[in-house]
Amino acid sequence: MSFDGYKTVIKEGDSVILYLTINQYYILEAKNTAVSKKGATVQNIFQTPYGPIICGDLIGKLYGTKIQLKKGWAYVLQPTPEFWTEILPHRTQIIYSTDISMILFYLELKPTSIVVESGTGSGSLSHAIIRRIKPSGHLYTFDFHETRAEVARNEFKDHGLGEYVTVQTRDVCTNGFGKEMENKADAIFLDLPQPWLAANYTTQVFKKSGGRLCSFSPCVEQVQKMCAALSNLGYQDIQTVEILQSQFSVQKKKMSVLNLNILKTQNDGKCEKSEKEYVNFITSVLPNSLPGHTGYLTSATFPPCY
Repeated sequence: MSFDGYKTVIKEGDSVILYLTINQYYILEAKNTAVSKKGATVQNIFQTPYGPIICGDLIGKLYGTKIQLKKGWAYVLQPTPEFWTEILPHRTQIIYSTDISMILFYLELKPTSIVVESGTGSGSLSHAIIRRIKPSGHLYTFDFHETRAEVARNEFKDHGLGEYVTVQTRDVCTNGFGKEMENKADAIFLDLPQPWLAANYTTQVFKKSGGRLCSFSPCVEQVQKMCAALSNLGYQDIQTVEILQSQFSVQKKKMSVLNLNILKTQNDGKCEKSEKEYVNFITSVLPNSLPGHTGYLTSATFPPCY
């Protein structure tokens, strides 16, 4: 239950990030016992590549503590939405931190915001939204798949975030968001195969003061239909971006200096060879291959109804 605010001491039942390397970390619960696959109550032991760790021994330790293992060591860290995005169990394709950061920016979220999301999926974006809008904001998230919605609801509760989110099972493309959601939201996010169908119902969900909408679509054909629908519904400031993250490397380079004296010697009929001069410098270099396409983010503003 340590997703809701930062702590200094690990308490029983807290979710803890076990950090081994920059690309290797896990989430576990600080409990003395666990239920095995056969239904028996056993000691809660987590196996790592560097040796086992008794999860109950983490209770009372400080976050950031270095834990000695048989073949190395690990650190116990505070769980964050960024960590959760990397290690969560995938029930659907998820949105990663690069796109999440821009979604939160385009939606203009703050601690008092009321946000509507569809669909919930694996809850990657939902955790980041909740962190941005709590303690006085609220997230209403919809998914047409009942089992996925129930699993997400239990995860939010286990992570101590249940009071900030309401999970509902609903096909918003066909049935809308429900009468109880009318004039309630400051921001809406859509991650749907046909977001333009749900867009028809979004105008009823925004507050009279208007709000922001953002949609994630992997295909440009989806973007075209979505932009056309938003324009017909009276949305303004419609724009679409693609976020591609690249990592520059700093390298030392050597470049030859262009010798222009050769032009004079050619006019005189004389051609004297001279040693080439070089200059050394430090520069940034792009990688040979860039990360692949994830999706397009379409954002728009719904104007106030004054």
